[in-house]
Amino acid sequence: MRYSYFMGCQTPSRLSYCDLSVRNVCKALGIELEDLKDAGCCGYPIRFISTETNDLLAARDLALADRQGLDLMVLCNSCYATLHRVKDLLSTDKGFLEKVNASLADEALRYEGKARLVDILQVYLNDIGLEKLKSHMKRELKGLRVAVHYGCHLLRPSRVVKFDDAENPHILDDLVKLTGAESIYWPLKLWCCGCPTLPFDENMALGLARRKILDAKDAGASCMVTTCPSCHLMFDTMQPRIERIFGEKYGIPVLYYSQLLGLAIGLGPREVGLNLNRVPMDSISHLL
Repeated sequence: MRYSYFMGCQTPSRLSYCDLSVRNVCKALGIELEDLKDAGCCGYPIRFISTETNDLLAARDLALADRQGLDLMVLCNSCYATLHRVKDLLSTDKGFLEKVNASLADEALRYEGKARLVDILQVYLNDIGLEKLKSHMKRELKGLRVAVHYGCHLLRPSRVVKFDDAENPHILDDLVKLTGAESIYWPLKLWCCGCPTLPFDENMALGLARRKILDAKDAGASCMVTTCPSCHLMFDTMQPRIERIFGEKYGIPVLYYSQLLGLAIGLGPREVGLNLNRVPMDSISHLL
């Protein structure tokens, strides 16, 4: 299996361990990754300033994947939803397609719709499959109680992303259970992490993240598992800051799913970048 690999912006700039875990897990599973050449931003950060620019940036990345001749695998929920929305527009709106291709002509690019767009969880679950993944398992992470966080843009708008049941998702839960860990119930599971509001209302953003962290902790989670770099940023990178602001201590580790999967298939903690996570793994190290 080979894919064009699109990291988005957050991962290479702030969350290198997400990328490290993905590359090492994919290597262990026999998946070849080719960085999407000349890729730019998906456009999501400027969507509410200029939809036209957002759409063109996303269409350009999709056209680059067409040129590279491989299906496009993304790591970020916002990138996935943005690219999916624009891909849908390109396939249903001929006028939009012509406008985009006219703009891309300066770079000798053209959107043709050949490359399939997949989130990394879809690669694990559908392209590889649970049975084949099971054959790679070297250890069971028993005793690990996980609060899984999907993130908003992986599930909504459901008519566009068509990823999972937006009201009762199960894909990430199933993949966590595959490792031997337990995916627990927690009331605020489907709440937003707060990241979309961070640029214009930091108090709201950090308050949302705090409520989710506290809810996971109250539900008896030993750690949280994310699948979106932006969500991971809020729960892991921002957790010490939230603790300082609210005068509280949580100390709940946060793993990106590929880190969890990597441990289960026999990779070492440094191979999946656990030493780079902001919140220490001390409280769960005996389970890893």
